[in-house]
Amino acid sequence: MAEEGYCVKCKEKREMASATKVTMKNGRNAMKGKCSVCNCGMYKILGNAK
Repeated sequence: MAEEGYCVKCKEKREMASATKVTMKNGRNAMKGKCSVCNCGMYKILGNAK
Protein backbone atom coordinates (compact mmCIF):
# COMPACT_ATOMS: atom_id res chain seq x y z
CA MET A 1 0.00 0.00 0.00
CA ALA A 2 1.40 3.39 -1.00
CA GLU A 3 1.36 6.11 1.64
CA GLU A 4 -0.86 9.11 0.89
CA GLY A 5 -0.13 12.68 1.91
CA TYR A 6 -0.99 16.28 1.04
CA CYS A 7 1.12 17.96 -1.64
CA VAL A 8 1.39 21.69 -1.00
CA LYS A 9 2.40 22.43 -4.59
CA CYS A 10 -0.46 20.44 -6.22
CA LYS A 11 -2.90 21.36 -3.40
CA GLU A 12 -4.29 17.81 -3.45
CA LYS A 13 -3.83 14.49 -1.67
CA ARG A 14 -1.34 12.40 -3.65
CA GLU A 15 0.58 9.15 -3.25
CA MET A 16 4.14 9.44 -1.98
CA ALA A 17 6.87 8.00 -4.16
CA SER A 18 9.84 6.42 -2.36
CA ALA A 19 8.26 6.97 1.07
CA THR A 20 10.42 6.16 4.09
CA LYS A 21 9.55 6.12 7.78
CA VAL A 22 11.55 8.62 9.86
CA THR A 23 11.59 9.71 13.51
CA MET A 24 11.43 13.43 14.20
CA LYS A 25 13.50 15.20 16.87
CA ASN A 26 10.58 15.11 19.33
CA GLY A 27 10.27 11.31 18.97
CA ARG A 28 7.14 11.22 16.75
CA ASN A 29 6.99 9.03 13.68
CA ALA A 30 6.57 10.48 10.19
CA MET A 31 6.65 9.45 6.53
CA LYS A 32 8.92 11.36 4.16
CA GLY A 33 8.74 11.08 0.39
CA LYS A 34 8.18 12.77 -2.96
CA CYS A 35 4.93 13.65 -4.76
CA SER A 36 4.29 11.12 -7.53
CA VAL A 37 3.13 13.90 -9.90
CA CYS A 38 5.31 17.00 -9.37
CA ASN A 39 8.25 15.40 -7.47
CA CYS A 40 7.93 17.97 -4.65
CA GLY A 41 8.96 16.91 -1.12
CA MET A 42 6.12 15.61 1.09
CA TYR A 43 5.95 14.93 4.82
CA LYS A 44 3.18 13.21 6.80
CA ILE A 45 3.14 13.05 10.62
CA LEU A 46 1.96 9.67 11.92
CA GLY A 47 0.46 8.72 15.28
CA ASN A 48 2.53 7.68 18.28
CA ALA A 49 1.43 4.02 18.17
CA LYS A 50 4.11 1.78 19.63
